[in-house]
Amino acid sequence: MTTNFSSLQSANIKSRSDLRNSLDRGFIWLTRIFSLGVAATLLWIAMQVTIEAWPAIQKYGVGFLINSAWNPVIDDYGVLPQIYGTIVSSLIGLLIAVPIGVGTAVLLSENFLPTQVRVVTVFLVELLAAIPSVVYGIWGIFVLIPILNEVGKWIHTYFGWIPFFSTTPTGPSMFPAGVILAIMIVPIITAISRDALISIPSSLRQASMGLGATRWETILQVIIPSAISGIVSAIMLALGRAMGETMAVTMLIGNANNINISIFAPANTIASLLANQFAEAGGLQIASLMYAGLVLFFITLVVNIMAELIVLRVKRI
Repeated sequence: MTTNFSSLQSANIKSRSDLRNSLDRGFIWLTRIFSLGVAATLLWIAMQVTIEAWPAIQKYGVGFLINSAWNPVIDDYGVLPQIYGTIVSSLIGLLIAVPIGVGTAVLLSENFLPTQVRVVTVFLVELLAAIPSVVYGIWGIFVLIPILNEVGKWIHTYFGWIPFFSTTPTGPSMFPAGVILAIMIVPIITAISRDALISIPSSLRQASMGLGATRWETILQVIIPSAISGIVSAIMLALGRAMGETMAVTMLIGNANNINISIFAPANTIASLLANQFAEAGGLQIASLMYAGLVLFFITLVVNIMAELIVLRVKRI
């Protein structure tokens, strides 16, 4: 009787083990299929955009990247002003959003606020990410631009000798576009940075304070350096988000196809160019717009590769 029970128990254990191994192998293959599917989708998008852009690539070549003209009448196209506007507006957004986002993440992760207030604040910050882009654009037109124009006029009056402030603000321009991007990417930086800071073991805080460090010394010299890879990832992800933003930037940047070093002058981005002209485009203009989209695709890809390299380098340190 005892022998039969032991045999039955061994058979049950073996069957469960076989089932568990089968499920593990199935899960591994399923994740592989999904991973390959993501890569295949990315490659498919790149190939399709390249095919649609091929007539413009053949005609303009690399010169498309350094040409400042965009004239559908004579089919003369270039995206240098749009590349400039995409990069500069995103950098303006980062310059504003990074200190605010990281500072807010520290505030929400280090128990500076009561629990009830902290929970509400986290919810409100995350709610910013749920607001539609077009709502940001409308709010920017009627609220943000009038306020920033007054700020810009004051800056121009006293610092107009600096090329970045040499233009008198009159309405939509690079400045409000950069500010609206900052508002839109703050939730991304805050949420990911906060998760990185919370994940730091409490033993590090206790050890630092036990050695005589103050609370702010612990935060600045121990906690933030320990979470720097997550913070850098948040910043680079926010940069990619800013470069691809369309509606809000289109409504606030002025859509001028020229390069002006002053941030108070109207400008343009690749995403805004696509939003403004794709519906009415035809012939070679469509191919040129697809070429511009391919350029934006490449820029965001480079940004993400750089983000991975930076994070790996920081982790080694």
